[in-house]
Amino acid sequence: MHEAPEKPPPIRHRPFTWRRAALTFAVLLVGSLVNPMAARSDTAAAPFFDEQVLFKQRDFGYACFRIPAVVRANDGTLLAFAEGRVKDCGDDEDIDLVLRRSSNGGQTWGPLQVVSKGNGETHGNPVPIVDKRTGRIVLVTTHNGPAPCPNGCDRDPYVQVSDDNGATWSAPREMTEGKRPEWNFWYATGPMHGIQLTHGPHAGRLVVGANYEINDGVKPHVYGTHLLYSDDAGATWHIGAEGSFDDGSIIAQEVTVVELSDGRVYALARERGTDPGHRAYAISSDGGETFDKPFRTLDLAMPDVQASTLRLRSTSEGDAGNRILLSAPAHPVAREAMAVRSSFDEGRTWQPWDKGKVFWWGPSAYSDMVKIDDDQVGLYYEAGVSTPYESIRWARFNEAYLATPNGTPPGIPGPPAPGPTTPDRSENHNDAYVRGGAQPVPGRFGNGLGLDGVDDRVEVPFDKSIDVGGGDFSMMTWFRYSDTTGSHALFWAYRVGSGTTPQLWLRAEPASNRIRALIMVDRFNISVQSASAYNDGQWHHAVLQRVRGRFALSIDGVEVASTTVPPGSVTEGKEFGVNGIHIGQRLDGVDRFRGTLDDVRVYRRALSPTELDLIRTRNAPIGGELGLSLPLEKVG
Repeated sequence: MHEAPEKPPPIRHRPFTWRRAALTFAVLLVGSLVNPMAARSDTAAAPFFDEQVLFKQRDFGYACFRIPAVVRANDGTLLAFAEGRVKDCGDDEDIDLVLRRSSNGGQTWGPLQVVSKGNGETHGNPVPIVDKRTGRIVLVTTHNGPAPCPNGCDRDPYVQVSDDNGATWSAPREMTEGKRPEWNFWYATGPMHGIQLTHGPHAGRLVVGANYEINDGVKPHVYGTHLLYSDDAGATWHIGAEGSFDDGSIIAQEVTVVELSDGRVYALARERGTDPGHRAYAISSDGGETFDKPFRTLDLAMPDVQASTLRLRSTSEGDAGNRILLSAPAHPVAREAMAVRSSFDEGRTWQPWDKGKVFWWGPSAYSDMVKIDDDQVGLYYEAGVSTPYESIRWARFNEAYLATPNGTPPGIPGPPAPGPTTPDRSENHNDAYVRGGAQPVPGRFGNGLGLDGVDDRVEVPFDKSIDVGGGDFSMMTWFRYSDTTGSHALFWAYRVGSGTTPQLWLRAEPASNRIRALIMVDRFNISVQSASAYNDGQWHHAVLQRVRGRFALSIDGVEVASTTVPPGSVTEGKEFGVNGIHIGQRLDGVDRFRGTLDDVRVYRRALSPTELDLIRTRNAPIGGELGLSLPLEKVG
């Protein structure tokens, strides 16, 4: 991480000697190589940061706002675009392109303007670009019809312009020159700001990232990424560099572009194929007309989400003076922890999340950035408490703020509150905390634990011995209950949240007449369910396993449901906060179980059918990778 230099000590005048001069020069040279920023300045600005909400759900008559994009006009006006979604937060149907402007560097903002009204259709994916030569602001967007478009549909690019810093706009014109007829299944521009090139023979060119999909119903589905460019201030456009992927190995979408210090175009894409880091990149050396090489995956861990890049600084000092910013959620799989990370080597490598700056620890998704002045940047991003789509926030900060410490993620639980426990008979001594006054009652073998469904539950603090990670596992419990309504968690492990939050759980859902289990790994929520709720007041033994790529639920010794599950850890991103295992409730305190539980076990391996049968019929003490064994015989 490049940090601001410390303030030099007071100068003490000493007699001049050539030896001392040579030594001083050597020290300065070495210091600049170790810390390139040390050669830049002897002073550092104080960290600066402030933040406000620009759009939130149900403001201005819209149900939801999404997809932020922001630019700075030649006169200094900031333009913050978003999709105003009329019906809900979904990606289709009635969506307008809206705008708020600021004339004082983002301190305050004007009223909402409708730039392109959907009138029942979808007008979205904004990509604004400022032509510095003319002052014109060009807005590239994507439109589709009023019909729902959940799994792909025909979409088209449009362009409109403003010559008065965003006060008024031309009518949208379909950019027929920017799309091929065979790109029929999906088309999307950006979404984030575009760029104008400043170096080389293509200086002045506008460049935008976009992607498409082809599905003719016969041949394999084709995913493609391309750049659009204009040499006449957005009046006409050309399809430039293209990359298509018909084998599914790389699926590069939502392309953000930045100009490298030597004039090349760096395209960074959301990668939805096989890359565990979820990013791919390609470089164009001819102003965006072709890619030098196909897209390649990049070791840059973040969730499956859009990201944005911004050139902060480009100098004649080479890599030592260059800095590119990247905004995106920092959690490796879940859409949370909005952060700004940096590259000091022109996109070859990027800071890990903990060396970057986290702006919002909670749920977050799409974002964009803009330079406000020489030392101040604006971050415009989706964020919320329960979901990322509750608001679009606006943060102003300077470069010094990026070097301030992040602190500990708030999702990491501290020591458990004191209270009665029930012993773990495994060698790990993961004694569990019994809450709400739950007491032993007759169980399947000896005693079990009676839970009242109000405040009774059992909490097992996180420990590496119960971290099943990406491996096979076996989790099990005896249960007995009679409820016909509600949801009743048997156990819930690691995290809770919608979308792609890593987690693992087993829950009785009697209103739907089922026992359901879910595992979240990588980007996939995989669930299985039984055909019965087993709410007959009798004892039943439930086993949840991952076995060589299968996710299986067995009840009373019979596999009732299974499906394939991709590789991936159920605790990936635990550095951002991970709980242990809660028994009889969801991790956030809801879905409390009413009934009796007995003999809860966690194994970090897949037990064989014979071993499972011995546990079920004889309560046998099977060992081997046993992380937790709670007989629930006593509370003390």
